Amino acid sequence: MDWDWSYTGDILPDLLKGLRYTVVATLVGYVIAVVLGMVWALLRRTPFRIVNEAVRWVTEFIRSTPLLVQLFFIYNVLPAWGFKLSSLAAGIIGLGVHYSTYTAEVYRAGIADVPKGQWEAATALNLPTSRVWLDVILPQAFRRTIPTLGNYLIAMFKDSPLLLAINVAELLGAAFKVGSDSLKFLEPITLVGLLFVAVSVPSSIMIRRLERRYATN
Repeated sequence: MDWDWSYTGDILPDLLKGLRYTVVATLVGYVIAVVLGMVWALLRRTPFRIVNEAVRWVTEFIRSTPLLVQLFFIYNVLPAWGFKLSSLAAGIIGLGVHYSTYTAEVYRAGIADVPKGQWEAATALNLPTSRVWLDVILPQAFRRTIPTLGNYLIAMFKDSPLLLAINVAELLGAAFKVGSDSLKFLEPITLVGLLFVAVSVPSSIMIRRLERRYATN
């Protein structure tokens, strides 16, 4: 097979449009994962055993089932219960909820890694619980989680092609569409790989820089 540069130029705009959907789904899903993960982590520290165990089992169930199955459930099953979502919204929620169970464990490890003396000092100063968490514990814990949270952002980006299964017009979906129309897959699939590398590598470099600047040992 010979590479067709003219065809490559013709399909590139469609692939870039698909890349835009991929980036949007990844970033919005990541925000959900980061916020919901913190909620899971804090609920796991509640003194109420029922809440603690319920959250533990829910997050374990989500983490132990394939993301693809969860996407099918959100997109195909929830509408039967009255929750109709667009394919993009279903994909974003699926990515966010799935990865929130991983970020929750990252937060838990970060909180546990805060020196015991910090807790004792906050108690000695008689700080309100809200200030202990917001001003003392969480800032230190978050700095410790930067490297791992960054890795999950890249992992989520690389998992985004699964959204093709629920008809999201993301990058791989755009490549399959133009390939099916022309019956030529060499150029679109190759470009998909190159575009993923073009986004992932600079993102990895940026995350490493953030790690060196903000993370603590």
